[in-house]
Amino acid sequence: MKPIDSLEALRQALAEFATERDWDQFHNPKNLAMALAGEAGELLEHFQWLTFEQSAHLPPEVRAEVELEMADVLLFLTRLADKLGIDLLQAAEKKLALNAEKYPVDKARGKATKYTRL
Repeated sequence: MKPIDSLEALRQALAEFATERDWDQFHNPKNLAMALAGEAGELLEHFQWLTFEQSAHLPPEVRAEVELEMADVLLFLTRLADKLGIDLLQAAEKKLALNAEKYPVDKARGKATKYTRL
């Protein structure tokens, strides 16, 4: 497999991976969204019941497991975006701009308050 150096390269690699295995029949938006939620849950399991300090300093073996779960989340999110024709970088840029409007620096700096209460 050639190195994956962009979201587009990842999208292409995933599409090829699924095609080779005849998995497109299972990769509809509903199934992919459900798989994404499941993987996000598996990621969360590693942090459940940890203190802030523990979560910030994971043992190497737990960090390695977290890394793989994060990869699963990214893979399913990328595949879902592909099936829906969504450019994730463009969507992230749009969302970041919207968040900048909702959370202006002068009102939100140092606060965890929801934008409706700033």
